Amino acid sequence: MKIYFYTYPVAFQCPGGGEIQLLKSKEALERRGHEVVLFNQWEHDLADADVVHQFSVQGGFYNLVAYLHSHDIPLVLSPILWLSDNTEQYAMGEIGYMLSASDVICPNSQAEVDRFLGHFDLPEERYCVTHNGVDSVFFEQVEPDAFCRTFDINSGFILCVGNVEPRKNQISLVEAAKLVGLEVVLIGDVRDEDYYQTLCRRSEGHFKYVGHIDHSDPLLRSAYAACGVFALPSLLETPGLAALEAAAAGVPLVITKEGCAKEYFGDHAFYVNPTDIEEISESLVKAMVQASDPELLKTRVREFSWDRVAEELEAAYEKARA
Repeated sequence: MKIYFYTYPVAFQCPGGGEIQLLKSKEALERRGHEVVLFNQWEHDLADADVVHQFSVQGGFYNLVAYLHSHDIPLVLSPILWLSDNTEQYAMGEIGYMLSASDVICPNSQAEVDRFLGHFDLPEERYCVTHNGVDSVFFEQVEPDAFCRTFDINSGFILCVGNVEPRKNQISLVEAAKLVGLEVVLIGDVRDEDYYQTLCRRSEGHFKYVGHIDHSDPLLRSAYAACGVFALPSLLETPGLAALEAAAAGVPLVITKEGCAKEYFGDHAFYVNPTDIEEISESLVKAMVQASDPELLKTRVREFSWDRVAEELEAAYEKARA
């Protein structure tokens, strides 16, 4: 198949999990013999597309979606969206149009499907769950020393990997860790400068920010090996790719209840209310001393390989073309 990928125009100005999902899906599909093209309106004619795959329901796609719909070009949509109860924060009309114009909709979990069914009048048959994935390289053992030496950090810290922004909730994580005398290490781009400055003012030195580390950099794997707990008490997750990577490394997880993380990690993680700092704090301590067998956690997430994701996408594309 010839598959065109597209996402909102500024997605890669500060890339996160959604952008990694797009690129890793491309690699996995190409390994299976498909031609995957990153759509460029200045270069490409969509007339030869077997299917177009749109990532995200961020605004700005109306004209493209309308064009595909009117020219009978199959459209698959990965919303990359967890609909919270407060729908006023979303452009529900535009999202509803994109969903209705798509031949197949690919949320990352059944829990997301259920959310969409509760808000939009579309048949359940239109949905096809395609999971987030994890690279096999994260299952390989690496030494923690490289990360610790590079950033002058002692092992056993609380690690959070993700863009620094309100949704990732790093302020609550740092305050929770401060209650029990644990240090937090943050990896990621600063997506919201005001939020980062607030974090700095309130932290009292209980976190270390090391900046962005490329997804393919061995230092990232070393960071997972060096930490004592991986924590992602976000306001929502679908789930975070970094949590899957940490799980592949066998790291104890403290992760938000908001979203679909339990479909991925089952009983092998500590789930927290992201607004309850005391609960986050207690769970960090529990994860340090009561972590489940790391091999069971690794086994749990081995099924979420990018090659399996590619198989799920193939099924979605065939369904869209039928």
